[in-house]
This record gives sequence, structure tokens and C-alpha cells, in this order.
Amino acid sequence: MKHPIIKITVRNFGEMTAELYPEKAPNTVANFLSLIEKDFFSGMIFHRIIKGFMIQGGGYDESFEQKDAEAIRGEFIANGFMQNDLRHTRGVLSMARTSDPNSASSQFFVMHRDAPHLDAQYAGFGKLTDGFDVLDKIADVKTGRMGWFDDVPKDPVVIEKIEIIEQ
Repeated sequence: MKHPIIKITVRNFGEMTAELYPEKAPNTVANFLSLIEKDFFSGMIFHRIIKGFMIQGGGYDESFEQKDAEAIRGEFIANGFMQNDLRHTRGVLSMARTSDPNSASSQFFVMHRDAPHLDAQYAGFGKLTDGFDVLDKIADVKTGRMGWFDDVPKDPVVIEKIEIIEQ
């Protein structure tokens, strides 16, 4: 199976390239590619950064205004979707969600380090193939509390664009 390739360009940090795994999470990958085609992610930020764990983005812009997308079914084992056995290792892309297993929409996270406790609980759908140095630089930013959010970068970490390189 051919894996779609995407490039995430982050202002002042560089680029990360990832391959997506439709055989593991077909609807999740289709949703993510659809959002990319609509230029949904341009100007969004990584709004939650926890060094040694993950960086999360895709839900807020630089002004911390929320941008919503339609929720999709969670494609992970604990939600009855047995084909997604992707482990949450360094570089894996996965869908963020609330306690509702079917609340994933546009927010995603990239694993900074392995987190086996997330395996089978979240819909992993891709993995970085390049740009681990960019991931590390982002993970190193200073963070603090903003409103009811912890781990918010002091200076916005802006996604300039996500583009499909190969489909």
C-alpha cells in the first residue's frame, strides 16, 4: 500500500515530513488529508508542548481562537477498531480527543518520546520520516499556563502550512 507523504512547515523551526498509514486508520487519514486540502492548518499553532512526551496542534490559531472541524469515529483498539496497532513511539502522529472516544477532529499530536500508555487508546495514523531535529527544537520551547491550559508555548509555535507531497 502506498503511504501519503505530508510536510509540516513550522515558522522559525523548519519542516517535518511524515508518512500516513491509511491501512491503520483509513478514516482518520482521509479526514486529515481533507483538512490539508482545505488549507485548514495554515496559521494554526502547536498549543500544547510537553518535552519528553508530545507536541499538540491543529485546534487554535495565534490569537488562541479555536477552529473546529467535524468529529470522526476514533480508530483505535479500545474503541473497537482492531486494525490500528500503531504504537505511540517517537515521531508518531496521533489524533487528540476528549474523553469521548469519537471526538477527534483536527487536533493532532506528534510523539516526542515513546508513550506506551497511549497505545490502543488514541488513533495513531502516521510517523515522521524526517525533521526530528525540528520536533526536538519545538519540544524545547518555554511553556506556561494560559487560562485553563497548561504547557502553552510562551511564544507561538505557528504551523505555516501542511502540504501533501505524495498521495
